[in-house]
Amino acid sequence: MIVTKNVSLDDNCIKKMQPYVEKHGNNFSAAIRDMINSIEGYQFPIDSCMMDSSLFNWLLEEMNGRLIPNHVINQIIDSRLINNISELERRINDRFNEFKWDIKIGIEHDDIKPLSNITIKIEGEYSKARLVACLLSQFFINNSLPDALLKVVSITGVECIKVELSRSIDKKESIESLNIFFGETEGIVKAIKSKSLFWKHIVDRHVSSNYNMVTIHRNYFEDMLSDEIPMGEITIENLAKKQIRDIPLEEMLYLIKCVYETSRVADSVEIDGDTILIRHSFRNEKVIEKLKKSLITLLEFNGHLYQAQSTATMIVLKHRPDIGTKIDDIINSLKTSDNGIDHELIMFMSFLKELKDIPDVSTSVTALGKRIGTNLMEEYEKNNKLDTWNLETFKKAFEFIDNKICRDSEWVIKKNSLVYTVKKCDIVMNNDSFDNHICDVMKNVFKGAMDYAFEGRTILDIKKLLSHGDDVCEVVIKIK
Repeated sequence: MIVTKNVSLDDNCIKKMQPYVEKHGNNFSAAIRDMINSIEGYQFPIDSCMMDSSLFNWLLEEMNGRLIPNHVINQIIDSRLINNISELERRINDRFNEFKWDIKIGIEHDDIKPLSNITIKIEGEYSKARLVACLLSQFFINNSLPDALLKVVSITGVECIKVELSRSIDKKESIESLNIFFGETEGIVKAIKSKSLFWKHIVDRHVSSNYNMVTIHRNYFEDMLSDEIPMGEITIENLAKKQIRDIPLEEMLYLIKCVYETSRVADSVEIDGDTILIRHSFRNEKVIEKLKKSLITLLEFNGHLYQAQSTATMIVLKHRPDIGTKIDDIINSLKTSDNGIDHELIMFMSFLKELKDIPDVSTSVTALGKRIGTNLMEEYEKNNKLDTWNLETFKKAFEFIDNKICRDSEWVIKKNSLVYTVKKCDIVMNNDSFDNHICDVMKNVFKGAMDYAFEGRTILDIKKLLSHGDDVCEVVIKIK
């Protein structure tokens, strides 16, 4: 049914209708029908012509780094247009021309259905073009089919922004691509809004102290209070979304810089190749020493050995892959050698003797011990087809190790603890010139084995040591 009505329009209304009138060859009825069809069910963006230009430009700038809420996108673009790209291109151009944004939008795509490659080109003022690029990128990703998901792979250009989209392996990757290219501050704003009072207090404290506050993970704080070596590995693993040992060295150094600088544990961290320079303002030598050891241990967990030199305000960590290579050789030799662990350890100590002028070379001894302990547990686990470890299986494993290295020891299992006593150790007794180093290696063999078996859920309490003049070595393992 067609209803005829008389409508009065002033010049301003006629000017706003002009694009539709020209499109339909001066047919006012067709122009009005097109306008009604275009706006029905939608709430359009505010007409920038009705807003002060400086305020409008400020709003555009504030949108930079933010994603557009999905419900807003759904109100602006009909999701069914995903199946008609040429119509989508026409409508989106018409809409922003109405707002006098002076931009031109072009959408290219392959002929494969569903879409697998899309290129969006937007000419015009950068801030407006980038907002439209974000809008269209979100539209395509939100409306792509589950078995043909899309992601943003690149954004280039300034006068003409070019966005490329291609197939994604899953929805998580699709959303992550939007955050990387358009929503870099999205997570920050959401976190602040969700706990605004908390973040206000944090910011106030940092500002009032001139950024001398230290913000660390609870586990790091707990390690400091318990006099352990705090590493910050949990924070780094959370950021990297993988375990420490799986992080490439270049990425690891970058994460150390981010975590130690932003937590304010260090004033600054400079990376030069694989060398690290940490500047700090700590005054207590014990604190500086603990910071140095924590970084060395952290990098050791990452699979890389570093030597440290320190001054009153600076710690320099230098990569020592040569020591790491020697350790690998020793560990590989242990798997095939019939001479036992003592021969290989003496070889390693001879190697360390050549490095006596290098500070903190004993750190490498710690690394050697822990890696040998871990390797021995892995081999024992494999050979005996063990699924889980407990105090009894750990006792049996180390009885095997002690037998291999000719140590006389005994074990007493209590409720949640294990008392380990070494009555005689040929490695220490027969190598006077290297007693301390070898003893350190053997202590760390034990720690490495224990950490592997119980995944860090133990406390090691050393009561006596042969190398310190005691008649026996005695340690107590307690399960947390």
